[in-house]
Order: sequence, then structure tokens, then C-alpha cells
Amino acid sequence: MKLLSFKIPIIFKFKEILNFKMTKAFDFKNAKILNLNKRGKFVISVLVLSSGVFVSEFFSGGSSLIIFSLLLATLTDILLFFILKEDIKKTFFLPILVLPFIYTLAFSLFYSVIPVRLLTRFLLTGLYGFGLYSLFLTQNIFAVSSIRTINLLRSARIVSFVLTIVVLFLIINVSFALRPPFYVLSMLVFGWSFLLNFQSIWAYSLDKSFIYETFLSSILISFSLSELSLVLSIWPVDASIFSIFLTGIFYAYSGLSHAWFERRLFKGVLWEYVWVGFLAILILFIFSNWGI
Repeated sequence: MKLLSFKIPIIFKFKEILNFKMTKAFDFKNAKILNLNKRGKFVISVLVLSSGVFVSEFFSGGSSLIIFSLLLATLTDILLFFILKEDIKKTFFLPILVLPFIYTLAFSLFYSVIPVRLLTRFLLTGLYGFGLYSLFLTQNIFAVSSIRTINLLRSARIVSFVLTIVVLFLIINVSFALRPPFYVLSMLVFGWSFLLNFQSIWAYSLDKSFIYETFLSSILISFSLSELSLVLSIWPVDASIFSIFLTGIFYAYSGLSHAWFERRLFKGVLWEYVWVGFLAILILFIFSNWGI
């Protein structure tokens, strides 16, 4: 009896120690999952969305691809919103969600207009993932900069503008490849360029008091691009030249707007964007299909 009474407390103590260790280990794991920093959440979101883009590349096209791409683009904004929700509570944050949405939409639709190859799928998905992570970091900087000053703001603006140019080229290429009526194509160009230009100019002010100026500049630039798309609808060009030309003109117009908002619209800066516009016109004339 004494031996038995001696063993029972030891068994209970062993179970308590084991349960304590298991509980501590479980709590530690939960803490690691719940207390991920922003970069960790960005990495997980990029992996999830990149997998979705890779899956979208196996769609043959049509309405199923468009619906899936829209859902994937919406998921991009949802993930970004929940990651940045603490930083954007008291700010005008809607422009932060514009570029990520169109970025995912453009990449998931662009594969349908290029040759179908397995290597192309991996390359496009890799470029998407790398660009999306960079984009998430820049949007995070914009969200924080609207509250306090941050040194990386200028670099974030440059990265965001480069990604805006890439996204505009992709989405206009897809829109042209669908061969819609000329008036529908013009409206699509107006819509895409307005949204992208609005968020791009807003990134140079980050102030709700400049919304009217930002809106007016975006309207004028988008209207100009839509008129050019009407002219190009009867011009002998393919989708890539159509996209390059409009993207080049957008770069010139939007870049000049950025310089104006930064109060650095000097003669040298002006001529830099004029030469880019001239180069876009030159490419249009050289690579048009004149049938010669």
C-alpha cells in the first residue's frame, strides 16, 4: 500500500508537467501565428495570391477567367486592408487599394494574350509575386506617411509609379486584345487611366485637401488618352504598339503632374517628359503596319 501511494502522486505530477509543457508549446505557436509582423503577413498574402494567379493561367479565357480574376483582385484588397487597417483608420485610404486591385487583375488576365508555355507561367507568376511584395511595401509606406513623416516616401513614390506604368501597359494590352468596339475601348482606356493616375498623383500629396486638384488632373489626362485611343482604333497598329504609345503618353502627362504637385516643374524636367512623349510618337510611326 505504501508503494502504491507513493507511485500515484508521481504519476499525477508527471501528467501535470506534461500538460503544462504541451499548453506552453501550443500557446507559443499561436503567439507566433497571431503576432506576425507586417512583412510576415505580406509574405503569406503574396504566396496565396501568387498561387491564385498561377491557377488563373490554366483558364482558357472567357467569362470564367474574368470572374476569377476579379475575385482574386478583390482578395488582394481585402488582405491589404486587414494588414494596414490600424494605420488607415483616420486617413483617406481608398487610393491605396486602387493599384493592388488593378495589378492583380492585369497580371491574371495578361497570360491569356501571350503564348501558352509552362516556363512563361512560372516567369509571369514570379514577376507578379516580386512586384506584389514591392507594391505592398510601398502602400504600407503611403499609409504610414499619411500619419507621420517617413524617409522612404520618395523611394516608394518611384516604385509605385514604375508599377503603375507596367500595370497600365498590361491592362491596356488586354483591353485591346479583346477587340471591343472602338467606343468601348475608349471608355476602358479612360477608366483604367483615370484610376491609375488618380492614385499616382495622390501619392505625391497624401492629403485629402488636394482631392479636387487630383481629380481634375486625372480627368483631363484620362480624357486625352481616351481621345488618342479613338484615333488609334483606326490606326494600323497591334496591341503592343497601341499599349506602348498610350503608356508613354501617360508617363509624360502623369510625370508632369507629379512635378507640378512637388513644385519642381523646371525647364529640364519639362524637356525630359517631352522627349519621352516624342519617343512614344516615333515608335508609333515606325512600327505601324503600313502594309508596305
